[in-house]
Amino acid sequence: MLPVAFLIHLAGAVMLLLWAVRMVRTGVERAHGTRLRAALRGARGGTPQMALVGMVLAVVLQSSTAVGILAAGFATSGILTVATGIAALLGADLGSALVVKILSFDLSGLIPLLLLVGATMFLKFEARTVRQTGRIVLGIAFILVSLQMVGQATGPLRGSDLLPGLMGYLRGDPVTAFLVAVMIAWVVHSSVATVLLLVTFAAGGMLPLEVAVPMVLGANLGGGIVAVWLTRGMEQEARRIPLGNLIFRGIASVLLLALTQAVELPITLLGATEPVQLVNFHLAFNFVLVVLALPLVHPMDRLTRRLLPQPAVKSGENETLPEVSMLDRATLGNPAFALASTKRELLRMGETVAAMYRPVMELMDGGNLEKIARVRALDDQVNRKHTGIKLFIAELNRGKLTKHEAKLGAELTDFSITLEHIGDIIAKGLLTLAETRARQNLRFSPEGWLEMCNLHSRVEANMHLALNVLISGDVESARQLVKEKEVMRKLARDSHDRHLERLCNSHSASIDTSDIHLEIVRALKEINSLLVTVAYPILTESGLLLESRLAHAS
Repeated sequence: MLPVAFLIHLAGAVMLLLWAVRMVRTGVERAHGTRLRAALRGARGGTPQMALVGMVLAVVLQSSTAVGILAAGFATSGILTVATGIAALLGADLGSALVVKILSFDLSGLIPLLLLVGATMFLKFEARTVRQTGRIVLGIAFILVSLQMVGQATGPLRGSDLLPGLMGYLRGDPVTAFLVAVMIAWVVHSSVATVLLLVTFAAGGMLPLEVAVPMVLGANLGGGIVAVWLTRGMEQEARRIPLGNLIFRGIASVLLLALTQAVELPITLLGATEPVQLVNFHLAFNFVLVVLALPLVHPMDRLTRRLLPQPAVKSGENETLPEVSMLDRATLGNPAFALASTKRELLRMGETVAAMYRPVMELMDGGNLEKIARVRALDDQVNRKHTGIKLFIAELNRGKLTKHEAKLGAELTDFSITLEHIGDIIAKGLLTLAETRARQNLRFSPEGWLEMCNLHSRVEANMHLALNVLISGDVESARQLVKEKEVMRKLARDSHDRHLERLCNSHSASIDTSDIHLEIVRALKEINSLLVTVAYPILTESGLLLESRLAHAS
């Protein structure tokens, strides 16, 4: 095989592996993300319980990094402490090791069945959960296909003259092998994918155990670095969780690397073949790390607070980011350009509203008054953008516009009013409810909380869809958005009925939070109805929108 063809084959297999792992994770997040977040939020026991929850979530998501980012976000909202977040991330790394163990079995015979089932679910069903489950099944099939491709691509290397020399060098320099694996894990952003690659190479006889063991240790360290990197822009409280996990993993992997050079570890006892031994070594390393590190998560919490202290806020310092307007008054003489700049500004306004909406449920559960006030401050930006758009379109209307341009300007102004109204619902309604809950220290029932999170998640997805419809004008997307209004109406009604049923059963948490629960559901339903209005002009122009829902009199 030519070197170029070999590299293309191997690179294609590796990219398929990375994409397939991501495909499984996104499918799980879209289908069951709300339940997973609720599971992590509800695990308020000790560190062993948090480690167990983190392990389960990592197995489901096939990514410990995703669990780490989730835990970091909850730490920012005050739902999780740093110590419990570190415990969850330690458990998540053990869960990702279990994923490697499962995928290391010979499951190639299942590939046709997985492809058939996954493609059928994704292409033939309309329900979101069924389609995303199909995505998950397809992702697992593609992982198995990619591992086969890696084995086929590297097959010719077994007889290569280069391989023995390279492996001989790495045998004598385990530190280099360790660092190479750290870099690979960092580049691919997945310790699962990295270890699966190493196991596949070992199964092909290209990676001797003496080289593979330091590389597995390096992959574990590299996976910890990825979570630290991805949370670098978050608040200090959030960044401490992946940092604490990285310190644990760094110390353990470096000490074990040194130990492998001092004494011969009985790795052969971990399995009959080298690939099995390697997988079991990876699993044993993470299991022992969880056992040894869990009692130390509180000291690690204190250490990370010293390493990442809370920055002092100077008095009078303006914490808001500078606003940049997309409204270009130089384009007022050219209506097409002016309306395009209005759309861009309206999109930025929508993104600001989305930034207000996104943390609502976290603030509703564990946010303090200071964090609630910071989110509410974004409403001032929304109001300023609304005023700017309104005045810009009014000035544009003083010029010569075609009928279509005048109509589009009116529609953009209407959606600006809609977004401003949504901002008010969040700032004056939902965030006020969050303040009430925080002051009274109320707790929602688990059932009620899950219902509200499901509604919130669905409205957030519809908010992104509405902004896409605004920019693209796509008729099919507009139809989908309008369909969501009926779905949301049914979900809100079901939540209302179940809440009343819990009240009848004298559920104490439901009684305490009854008014807040009903107002949240009502507000989410109203926000969703307002978002749908962006689709009406598109469907009306296409003749796809009925003038009235009333039946004609006979």
